[in-house]
Parts: sequence; structure tokens; C-alpha cells
Amino acid sequence: MQIFVPRETEPSEMRVAALPPHVAKLVSAGAVVQIESGLGESVYIENSEYEENGASVVNDRIGALGAADMVLRLNPPPEQEAGAMKSGCIHISHLDPFRNTGLVALLAKAGVTTISMELIPRTTLAQKMDALSSQANLAGYEAVIVAAERLRKIFPMMSTPAGTIAPARVFVIGAGVAGLQAIATAKRLGAVVEAFDTRAVVEEQVKSLGARFVKVDLGETGQTKDGYAKPLTEEQLAKQRDAMARHCASSDVVITTAKLFGRPAPRIITDEMLQGMKKGSIVVDLAAETGGNVEGSELDQEVIQHGVRIIGLGNLEGRAAIDASQVYGSNLGNFVGHFWNDDQKSFLLDLEDELIQGCLVTHQGEVVHETIRKAMESET
Repeated sequence: MQIFVPRETEPSEMRVAALPPHVAKLVSAGAVVQIESGLGESVYIENSEYEENGASVVNDRIGALGAADMVLRLNPPPEQEAGAMKSGCIHISHLDPFRNTGLVALLAKAGVTTISMELIPRTTLAQKMDALSSQANLAGYEAVIVAAERLRKIFPMMSTPAGTIAPARVFVIGAGVAGLQAIATAKRLGAVVEAFDTRAVVEEQVKSLGARFVKVDLGETGQTKDGYAKPLTEEQLAKQRDAMARHCASSDVVITTAKLFGRPAPRIITDEMLQGMKKGSIVVDLAAETGGNVEGSELDQEVIQHGVRIIGLGNLEGRAAIDASQVYGSNLGNFVGHFWNDDQKSFLLDLEDELIQGCLVTHQGEVVHETIRKAMESET
């Protein structure tokens, strides 16, 4: 089986889909691996390191796409490359299929079999393949580092001959993977940390990291079968905002993490809440890429509103490109390895397998993922 790993096309993207150790595992399994020249430049890896691990380096990107049986990427392919792959090629990457319905249609038309890394079911078996979690973990870390850089005070308490400096107060909204890592990182830096989540089940996890769990009686809430928080009603959101406002007002840093795959992000922090915050405080909106949790946040921008700095930087995980590439490449490798047929030296697309059923988007000229197909039909 011939596998091709192209360079990412987004100029600001520093992450890569595979590092030399990932290539080595694919080669040892019997795959023929090609990488596009310069694949590892953004993470300081030369072509020669890939070659030493069994890959061939190619300059003809379009030719390699057309010859590959499988293409491994980080981000969705450009629309103009959808038709460059041969019919039957298996393409695995983040796909963002709910927002890229035009691309999905083009891939189906080209006969490309596409697997979306975002749609891999969140089961125990699939934990080592869960790219959303591995990247969110780093985004949570980076959110705190970015806030610490901008905040004009230190995080830890400090006793000095001139007096005691009080610790910074950090409030994390959402205790999923990104939120829990943000809590842990802020605590390591010495801040006093509070956290809120609609799911009461995460209270013990928050406390285990040394943070105080903020309780708000919202009535019936819960989580989906995949472990995500269920959407709140407008009444519940209003009640949540009232409670949030008090904690935001006393915080130096607020980090919002309610990023919902396939849906616009819920508005958690309003302009009125920002007015009640201290001047010079920081809000990091981890959901800026899907509309934002914070009123006034702008994707890839930092704006000042009522004296509060709102940070809406996208792809925070990409700021830790070396580590993000390492874990994403492992996610990809674990997924491919799980379905690898050692006898045939190829990837076995088992259409009866629940993991494949969960993340397969297009196959044999059709959009086969029911939820995405319905979303596309509703647009027409």
C-alpha cells in the first residue's frame, strides 16, 4: 500500500501529520511511504531524517496524490486537490465536515474514501486515536501561557521584603480536556483557580487538580454518549451567566472552552459581564473558531473591550507544534494500525466496525455518514 503525507497548505500551520518515528512504524508494517519535500521544516526536521526512517521524499505533490492509496494529513485538503486523488484512495485527516460541505461533496464525486479524525467515537478502545482530545489538551495549556504573557501581574503568590504579592485568580469555564489542562497549568503556575462545568460528574476531576468547583443549579443537565456537555436551554444559559458574572468580576483571567464540534459555540460571556470585570483582566476564548463564547471576540485577534483584553487566537495547539505533531501523528498511526492487515500489508476498511462507521464520511461516490448527509441536504 502506498501512503503519501503532503505538506500542510495553510501558511500559519506549523504542525505536521507525521514525524519520522511515525513513518518508521508504517514502513515496518509493510507500507510504502512518500512524504512531500519540506514536510518537517516547521518542526525542524530535515528530509534526510524521514529518508533514514524509510520514506521516499517527493517534489511532485499532485503526482504523489494521484498515485497514493492512502493520504494522511492534518487539516482538510484544499478543494482544488479533491479531484487530484484517484478513486478509491483513502484520505484521513481533520475534515470539519459540517462547515466544509462543499469539499465533502467534491471528495464524494471524486470517489475518495474520507475518514474524519474529529468523528472517531469517544470510546475506551479509541482513546489512543482521539485527535480532538490530544489537540485540545495542548490548547488548554497554551491558553494559560498566552494569558500569563499578557497579564500585567504574576500568577503565583510571592512574599518579598516589600510585602506579599497576591496570586492571580483564574476562572475556567468548561472542564473538558482543554479545561482540565488549563486548570492544571494555572495551578502549576501558582494561581488560585476556580472552574465551572454544566456536568456535575466532572466535579471530582476539578477538585483533584486543586481547583474549586463552582456549583450552579441549572436543573437537568448532563453529557452526551461521547462525553460532551449537552446544549443548555436559553433559560439555563441566562441562569449560568448570572452566576458566571460574579466569578468573572473577581478573576484576573477567564478561559472559556465550550467548543462544540459541528455546532456554533454557545455565547457564555456577554458584553454586560465584561463591563463588570476588572480593567486589565484577560479572557481567552478557545471557541473563537466556531463563533466564540465571548461577545466581541474575533478570530485570530486580540481586542480590548471595557478595559478587558479578549484573546480569540485560533489553533492555539499549533503554538506547540512539535508536541502537537507528535501526538497527532500517534493518533493517525494508531488508527491506521488498528485496521492494518499484516498479511496483505494494507489498510482494511471494515465497514461493519463501529469506529469506521462513526468516522467514515464518503465512500464509493456517496456521502455515507448519515448526520453529515442530512446536514448537507438541509442546505439545499
